[in-house]
Amino acid sequence: MKKKGFTLIELMIVMAIIAILVGMVLPRFKGLQDQAKISKAQGEVRALKTALESYFIRWNGWPPAPAAGGSSIAWQAALVGTSPQLISAALMDPFIGVGTTQQYSAALSTNSQYYVIWAFGPDATTGVTGISNAGVVAGTPGDDVWTSNAQ
Repeated sequence: MKKKGFTLIELMIVMAIIAILVGMVLPRFKGLQDQAKISKAQGEVRALKTALESYFIRWNGWPPAPAAGGSSIAWQAALVGTSPQLISAALMDPFIGVGTTQQYSAALSTNSQYYVIWAFGPDATTGVTGISNAGVVAGTPGDDVWTSNAQ
């Protein structure tokens, strides 16, 4: 009587095929993760823009300005601390390492007319450096996710 089952060669061939399929699928998942982070950043940057505009209308001015090219900690604290509350909690840039507390970056023009808010983008480096008094975003945004009232 012949035993039924797989030979070692057959099992190795099946494992090799599975490894090849996994190798083809993994890069696609990485691209999907980046796209998810981009979508999240776009939504949150828009939410921050709306909150800032609401703050400006309510208080007739911007919250304390962040340092040039700096984190939006001062702005976001003002938006969370206002009554009515404009955002429920500080929003974190998804492109800066997992578990960090890096908030979105923001800058105000020196004449206080224009602002820019940005996320670092998939390469985790910033190209945006600020905004001019003419409303022109400074730097080279590249893959950064950003918004401004000068757009």
